[in-house]
Amino acid sequence: MLNKRITEVYALGQHISMSTHKARRVIDQIRGRSYEETLMILELMPYRACYPIFKLVYSAAANASSNMGSNEANLVISKAEVNKGTILKRLKPRARGCSFVIQKPTCHITIVMKDISLDEYIDTDFITWSQNK
Repeated sequence: MLNKRITEVYALGQHISMSTHKARRVIDQIRGRSYEETLMILELMPYRACYPIFKLVYSAAANASSNMGSNEANLVISKAEVNKGTILKRLKPRARGCSFVIQKPTCHITIVMKDISLDEYIDTDFITWSQNK
């Protein structure tokens, strides 16, 4: 019998105060790359969205080493997505007693990392057979 092994870990950042378009511009560059290559790319890119994404990638790698005991050299970003969050609405006073709405968008960023050295399935028949010997 084959049992599915956990080979993926994730890190989720919610209510990050930036537009989804600006975060997706950076996320599209790192999707599918290795962990070490991703850190180099994020350090050298000039965008403001790089720092929160850098923190999330670092957190996902720490989750992988803590939960699965995997090495950072074997980690690959398998899924990275940016979703729209809530919009903070603020009022700015304008001329003649009017007000103007300022919308401050937020986004939710999810980084999923996969360990390529681990097999996805475990053969439990072999494990029980070897324990019965």
